[in-house]
Amino acid sequence: MSHIPPLDPRVAAKKGFRESEERLKRFWKDASVAPDGEGHVVLLDGRAPKTPAHARMVLPTEAAARLVADEWAAQGEFIEPGTMPATRLAATAIDRVSQTREPVADEIASYVGSDLLCYLAEHPTNLVAEQARDWAPWRDWAGTELGIHVEATQGIIHRAQPPETLARVKTLALELDDFALTGLATAVPLFGSAILGLAVQRGALSGAAAFELSRLDEAFQERQWGVDADNAERTEARRAEAALLDLWFRAL
Repeated sequence: MSHIPPLDPRVAAKKGFRESEERLKRFWKDASVAPDGEGHVVLLDGRAPKTPAHARMVLPTEAAARLVADEWAAQGEFIEPGTMPATRLAATAIDRVSQTREPVADEIASYVGSDLLCYLAEHPTNLVAEQARDWAPWRDWAGTELGIHVEATQGIIHRAQPPETLARVKTLALELDDFALTGLATAVPLFGSAILGLAVQRGALSGAAAFELSRLDEAFQERQWGVDADNAERTEARRAEAALLDLWFRAL
């Protein structure tokens, strides 16, 4: 999504979200968290690190602040931003999503208009059967639990979803605080599905399970033709991102 920098630093660089070329040395010994108003602040030797926009790193829960603090604690001699996805999520929530909630929610809603779970294969038979078995329950869940009613189609020709469906997804997105909204806006493009993103955000699916559902077609092709080494590396990076998002939502 244009408002959300991807967690994978290789993808982020391609989309214009670049880390500083200057490597910063570790300047602290201890990373901890402490209560701060209605939230918890990350502390490095007793001082709060700043976001790129120079805001204090305050998160809504102790568990979320601990995720960030643990990333700082795990750094070696030099800071490696690519190993700090929770810190990236927190900074994005504080600096950017807090200022752009409406367009972020619009982008999330746009995904349900072409949701991965609504585009079914016409063949081969085995793939058709897998999609019916694994995807249909989550389309049904979205309708029953969230009031998101989608219509599936076979093939790649676009089928518009009802306007009220997009409006419902936007409403659900705007009900979230900045931190959960940031997580959702990151999960939805990762999975190619607003339904899967919402399922993970609400704890109905694990991040790992949602990721495997999102790559059902890809996994099918791998079973037929084998696994490309470069693609396998990208897949593992995306799988790790999905696992981190699961931890993020559970911590909020």
